[in-house]
Amino acid sequence: MENAAQTPPMMDTSLQNERLLAIARSQRVQDFIFHKVTLVFAMTVLVALIGIIVSLIINAWPTLEKFGLKFFYTVEWDIINEEFGAAIAIFGTLASATIALIIAVPLSFGIALFLTETCPLWLRKPLGTAVELLAAVPSIIYGMFGLFIFAPLFAQYGQPALQSTLGQMPLIGQFFGGAMNGIGILAAGLILSIMILPFIASVMRDVFEIVPPILRESAYGLGCTTWEVVRNIVLPYTKTGVIGGIMLGLGRALGETMAVTFVIGNSQRIGASLFSPGSSIASTLANEFGEADNLHLSSLFALGLVLFVITFLVLAAAKLLLIRLERGQGSRT
Repeated sequence: MENAAQTPPMMDTSLQNERLLAIARSQRVQDFIFHKVTLVFAMTVLVALIGIIVSLIINAWPTLEKFGLKFFYTVEWDIINEEFGAAIAIFGTLASATIALIIAVPLSFGIALFLTETCPLWLRKPLGTAVELLAAVPSIIYGMFGLFIFAPLFAQYGQPALQSTLGQMPLIGQFFGGAMNGIGILAAGLILSIMILPFIASVMRDVFEIVPPILRESAYGLGCTTWEVVRNIVLPYTKTGVIGGIMLGLGRALGETMAVTFVIGNSQRIGASLFSPGSSIASTLANEFGEADNLHLSSLFALGLVLFVITFLVLAAAKLLLIRLERGQGSRT
């Protein structure tokens, strides 16, 4: 009788163990499927990247084979005689992007600090929303604004002021001379700075907000000023995010097409003055890709490959900078 009475609990334990084993097997199958699905998603990005690189190299090969390394440093861009060089487009791309960063980074830093450190609560949300809305404006709108509104005002007021001040200084004066028609490398850089400012400012604001409040409060409790808190607490804690935001803006500036096409002047020449018209890689592709064929088309693909390499080098340099900053921070601590 006692054995009969003990049998049901033993059977219940066995059934429970079987259920647990079945659940464990089901979970292992689900984990396996989830791992493989996410692996496919991740590999899709890698395959797409490799596909882009291979297609650019294949289509650019006739140009690279004919001109070799000369393609990257010559200024000749003669469609009729099929003589092509990327130096003009590379210069315009780097110059306009550099001007945009010089202007946008300090402004974005100030906006992010104001929104996170000193902005009144009633103003913080609407001002932050306004900054984010700038990022949603299509680039074609920026281009139209630059050509029809900004360029006339810049030619009438901005360029004369720059020429009468910075243009009279030694060394840098040559960069602010020449005809003042409102378009050119400097105008493209200014429009780009407006475009990338909301991206950099939004990222900086978000990373500044993740700084633990106790760190700020401790610093203020020790008598630090707002700038000392930012310099010694906020920036060391968020340096990775700050550099990431700057790289995001730089990537947008390097690859921007329509806005730059409207205001850069689209001239295949390099002038000493920033007022002079020029050309970027993206604007050259936008203007000429539809009518290109044979070697001309291959040269445009080569320009795309150059832009890809420039972006890759910039991102690699940013990564190396972050690694050095982390090592330096570790050695100090």
